Amino acid sequence: MKPLLKKAVVALIALSSTGAYAATRWDMATPYVDATHHTQNIRQFAEDVKTATKGELEIVVHAGASLIKHKEIPRAVRTQQVPIGEMFIGILGNSDPVFKLDNLPFLATDFDQAKKLYAASKPTLENKLSKEGMMLLYTVPWPPQGIYSKAPVNSVDDIKGAKMRAYSSTLSRLAVLLDAAPTTVQTVEIPQAFSTGIIDMMITSPTTGVSSQSWDYVKHYTDVQAWIPKNMVVVNKRAFKRLDKDVQDALLKAAADAEARGWEMAESETVTKTQALADNGMNVAKPSAALMNSLIEVGSVMAGEWAEEAGSEGMEIIDAYKNR
Repeated sequence: MKPLLKKAVVALIALSSTGAYAATRWDMATPYVDATHHTQNIRQFAEDVKTATKGELEIVVHAGASLIKHKEIPRAVRTQQVPIGEMFIGILGNSDPVFKLDNLPFLATDFDQAKKLYAASKPTLENKLSKEGMMLLYTVPWPPQGIYSKAPVNSVDDIKGAKMRAYSSTLSRLAVLLDAAPTTVQTVEIPQAFSTGIIDMMITSPTTGVSSQSWDYVKHYTDVQAWIPKNMVVVNKRAFKRLDKDVQDALLKAAADAEARGWEMAESETVTKTQALADNGMNVAKPSAALMNSLIEVGSVMAGEWAEEAGSEGMEIIDAYKNR
């Protein structure tokens, strides 16, 4: 072998052995801590992608808003500050009413209904995200939302006048329609807000109830399953297009698996966390028929308001959902 050719071969071997053909690394911003089923699912998703692509695509998960604050994640993905991120769908509600849909109370109150609502709205969600330079990979729900209160809630009369925690415009509107007083309280402030009398009622998931040790400040949980909100994992479209086709396919396959797994995890989470509330001394009760009938009526009012805000696009989604 000629000396120059020999040197070239040796150089190529050296380059390949030292990782010169480096993997693509994606930093992923997520807002929730490792204890949540969302983050646990994402970590498995990242591992599946790495395995399926033989290391060609590595997703490094930054949990608990450690890289980017939750409200800033949509813009970060859109502007390619990060190529991939997770967010609560409703966080985009101010940009387009379609993103408020799965936060509408008493529209989808079990997982089967939530899946139908997602199927009806998914094409529109994808279209909205695409216009913002993003692509939907998958969604995973939270457990259904229930009522936490100091006293039993048997009818809407037991809600009137209550100081209710509100963390979104949708929940504030619900409180107003129920003749309660909406009060903005962040998750980390919940225990103090109850103990100081700032709030005396909230609607949230069993997951949040357990993580905030709700049994220390309230004794009643009414399992009304008010709504089933979702998180979504999105990727920057340009970043996705830069991947080789086989890597794209592997990413999409891992995303589909993560979605199926995540929905199963959410259902399991609902059972285990609701039981944890009971195990810690809370009175976990099913809602009375009178309470549910009144709540569903309020939900219908809010669905109508949302459809008016969302226009014909919103009506098409609602019609598609009801016809499934």
